[in-house]
Amino acid sequence: MSFEYTPPKYAQLIAELERRIDSGEYPPGSLLPSEHTLMAEFGMARPTVVKALGVLRDQGWIATHQGKGRFVRGRPTMPTNQQARPGRELLDRREVQVSNRLLAADQVEAPNRIAAYLGIKPQSPVVLRRSLVQHDNEPTEISSTWVPVEVADGTPLTESADLTQGIRRYVESTAGITLDHIIEHITARNPTKEESKLLEVKGSDALLAVYAVACDATGKPWVVVESVLPGDRHELEDAYPIR
Repeated sequence: MSFEYTPPKYAQLIAELERRIDSGEYPPGSLLPSEHTLMAEFGMARPTVVKALGVLRDQGWIATHQGKGRFVRGRPTMPTNQQARPGRELLDRREVQVSNRLLAADQVEAPNRIAAYLGIKPQSPVVLRRSLVQHDNEPTEISSTWVPVEVADGTPLTESADLTQGIRRYVESTAGITLDHIIEHITARNPTKEESKLLEVKGSDALLAVYAVACDATGKPWVVVESVLPGDRHELEDAYPIR
């Protein structure tokens, strides 16, 4: 079955408003366009616009003043003591710092899901880097990275040696961009035959698959990192402020 991924409309609106705030089009202290203005410009229903504005308010991008409207605050400052999110950890992980067995570093055809995340056609050429991560001699994770060929060529991403820097550094250096945010997708599924063998799990066991799509400030995706985890050996935890 073909996999097609399109961000929900409210997420698209959030990304565009964040871009406008970052670019200075909507400077801090300025009045954000009204709900009706945004509805007309983007062709979205009021509940969709309200949901997007609520997320931006909760994340600290904008502030609401009763009777006056919504005002731009700017890019929120992340707490320095906040723990690393799974996607960020995957993007910055150095292979030389973990017990890592490289399984592949080859050019392959992009699977439908990965192609959709990267915004390219299915079966387009990408470089796949896949490793088995172990802890105390027990397999704990299969880590896979998909990067467009033009970004990976000529970098250590295509070599068999363990990486001395995180994936993010290689992508930013080669592409000449700065990765701005990560969109995470977490799914639960049964393992493939290869995953069963590598992770030493049964075919009926549950796996967690964490996909981290790293994008620049315009929302363009540049790299996808996947972590496949045995469900009985991991627990995902997150902490964030309540506003």
